Amino acid sequence: METYQTEEQQVEAIKKLWKEYGNVLIAGIVIGLGGFVGFNFYKDSKLAEQYATSDAFLQLVEQEEGVDQAQTEAFVAEHGDSSYASLSALAAAKKAVEAEDWALAKTNLETAVAKAQSEGIKAIATVRLARVEIQLEQYDQALATLGAQFPESFVSIVEETKGDAYIKQGNTEQARVAYQAALDASEQGMNAALQMKLDDLAQADVLQ
Repeated sequence: METYQTEEQQVEAIKKLWKEYGNVLIAGIVIGLGGFVGFNFYKDSKLAEQYATSDAFLQLVEQEEGVDQAQTEAFVAEHGDSSYASLSALAAAKKAVEAEDWALAKTNLETAVAKAQSEGIKAIATVRLARVEIQLEQYDQALATLGAQFPESFVSIVEETKGDAYIKQGNTEQARVAYQAALDASEQGMNAALQMKLDDLAQADVLQ
């Protein structure tokens, strides 16, 4: 699942940026507020809670043995109102995908979609959910999942995933339309993997 790995880099980048700069940002806010309301504001404010949540999240995802499902569920239950709930569910879904536990991956991705607090993270989780549904042979459900609203930058990957679902259904004409739409929406109209899928469909037509 090469594209899955590409999207995973986006989530890893978010985690890396927060790990490297999150404390600095919080410290800057605290210093800025200190001149007005003092350190007690930080101590008793949501900032302290957010700092603790980020620390708990990093501990969860950086375990040597990988993300633990039970711990993930406990984390989501406790921090369901934070952006980290969605990220932790994404991490658990990735582990489930690696183990080819598609049902568990779907459960975690549904949580990630429900808890997402940013448009980008929700879009990533939704596309991944559709891919897992394809693995589960839930093709109609995958297409329904992909009927959600997505940022413009996701049009290509959404259409490609639709094409994959149509192929599994045996609907080659709809697959061709979806792949072409994905190719048209891809950067500069160039995507070797997509072009190969279209070429394969064309070759299949010739052989029929």
